[in-house]
Amino acid sequence: MRFIDTENLKNLPGRLIKNGDTFSFRCHSGISCFNLCCRNLNLFLYPYDVVRLKHCLNISSGKFLDRYVDVVMREGNFFPDVLLRMSDNSEKTCPWLSASGCSVYVDRPDACRTFPVEQGLYHGTGNDRASRVCYFRPPDFCMGQHEDRTWTAETWAVDQEAELFNKMTLQWSHVKGLFQRNPWGSEGPEGSKAKVAFMATYNIDSFRDFVFESSFLKRYKVKTALLKKIKYDDLDLLKFGFDWIKLFVWNIKTKNIRMR
Repeated sequence: MRFIDTENLKNLPGRLIKNGDTFSFRCHSGISCFNLCCRNLNLFLYPYDVVRLKHCLNISSGKFLDRYVDVVMREGNFFPDVLLRMSDNSEKTCPWLSASGCSVYVDRPDACRTFPVEQGLYHGTGNDRASRVCYFRPPDFCMGQHEDRTWTAETWAVDQEAELFNKMTLQWSHVKGLFQRNPWGSEGPEGSKAKVAFMATYNIDSFRDFVFESSFLKRYKVKTALLKKIKYDDLDLLKFGFDWIKLFVWNIKTKNIRMR
């Protein structure tokens, strides 16, 4: 999810989809480009994507990160991006692309689920909270855009069961947007504080160990009911991690956690 300001809102590639706008699209095995979009991608993975995929593959979040992602720090950013690592073959295919299609389809990432729509966070004038904007942006080779099935951004999200993914990506984007400023000081984004913040968002299993097996609960006060939830539920733990980063890095108070 990219960050968009007023200046480039109308200049980005693709067609801006406003409320009520429709687009035509249908992907199926009968079109000539089927699965061509699953090759040589710069596919961003968001924290909830990792939660769903590691469960689908029945591995820990740490093993998932080791096997399937590249962590990159883009210029002018102070929190890394996580990209899916393509297979080491001539076509650089997605690691989960099979002869019959996507082998993790039920738990496919937000970007795949939302395709051919791309999302962004729009920062308008003033101090208003950033809002989500959508662009219709299929690649030129995509024949699905010539099909006669029409959608709005909302009906497409419902059809693709993307609503929770979109919601969690938006929540994460509000946190990541804070990192357009440098919070790390002389330690830099490779320091221990930055590594712990990354763990809280992408290595959810290690973050759970950190919460319950370190001195974390001696330093932070968390309600008992919430502790019971985050001990076993990755979605609740991920939301908790977002709140903790706001406090830990930016000293932004939340209702769920506070310093002792």
